[in-house]
Amino acid sequence: MASASPPTQAAVLVHAAGSLREAFTGIAQRWEQQGGEPVILSFGASGLLRERLQKGEPAMVFASADTEHPARLAATGAWTTPQVFARNALCALAAPGLALDPDTLLAAMLRPGLRLGTSTPLADPSGDYAWEVFRKAERLQPGAYAVLEGKALKLTGAADSPRPPAGRTAYTWLMETRQADLFLTYCTNAAASQRELPVLGVVQLPAGLQVGAAYALTVRADAPEAARAFAAFVLGPQGQDVLRSAGFKAPGP
Repeated sequence: MASASPPTQAAVLVHAAGSLREAFTGIAQRWEQQGGEPVILSFGASGLLRERLQKGEPAMVFASADTEHPARLAATGAWTTPQVFARNALCALAAPGLALDPDTLLAAMLRPGLRLGTSTPLADPSGDYAWEVFRKAERLQPGAYAVLEGKALKLTGAADSPRPPAGRTAYTWLMETRQADLFLTYCTNAAASQRELPVLGVVQLPAGLQVGAAYALTVRADAPEAARAFAAFVLGPQGQDVLRSAGFKAPGP
């Protein structure tokens, strides 16, 4: 796959949420193996990618970890109506030694001294979803929102977020270096981090705190047919198979 190659006229330029790195790399490989045009992938926080696109950075397809950022592009008239292509949810990634389950998770998050990592709201939908968890926590336990908002460490998703060493993913590096004890992130990210560093724990959020994430894509209105065909490939059986293998859920109705 040509993710490191310079752009060419024939290439499909795709900007995608960082949490889609594994899945979209696999989708692009499968697309190219079947004779599709080369795909050049650029990954990052969805909000930051949307800002870059609005400033004129070239891209043909934008796949976001939410629906709001693609909708903002579509509202300009330069991008097509967004389509939901996958769903995800938030989980808690736990440092070694933290024996937690859904019933004890909120108490741990509120515990003084526990370092709670999140992504950065507005720049990255994962941060926005974390704040939705905080709002749900307030309904379960009055006063929880202020505590959680006050202690949340915005460690990923911003333009100036710390970068992991080469070859390391951000979440395993942040957890291994104990910059956080718990990290609210996508369940797909948490599972991938646990595969990389098996001593980490993955905790499902209890029903009262669960937050779903709808992933949507949009295509630049003047993009070539190859870009629209790639978007259709993502939405089709083969793209969905790769997404499912990476832990994403079907887009649903």
